[in-house]
Amino acid sequence: MWVNLVIMLVAALISYALAPKPAKPKAAALEDFELPTPDEGTPQCVVFGDVWIPDWCVLSYGNLRMRAIKTSSGK
Repeated sequence: MWVNLVIMLVAALISYALAPKPAKPKAAALEDFELPTPDEGTPQCVVFGDVWIPDWCVLSYGNLRMRAIKTSSGK
């Protein structure tokens, strides 16, 4: 029984050491977003309150920053 436990532990350590390391994800750039924007000269409506409109477009978007995500791992 102890031999099987030692073999299983050694196999787990070897598989952990030989496992491929995951690549770090690339930060999203502004070009990655596909937001509908109006053409120049398109009339823009002003909406007050909560309403449903048949046509929509994004007039502006902002405050997109790139900074590292820092997480605490319970240390």
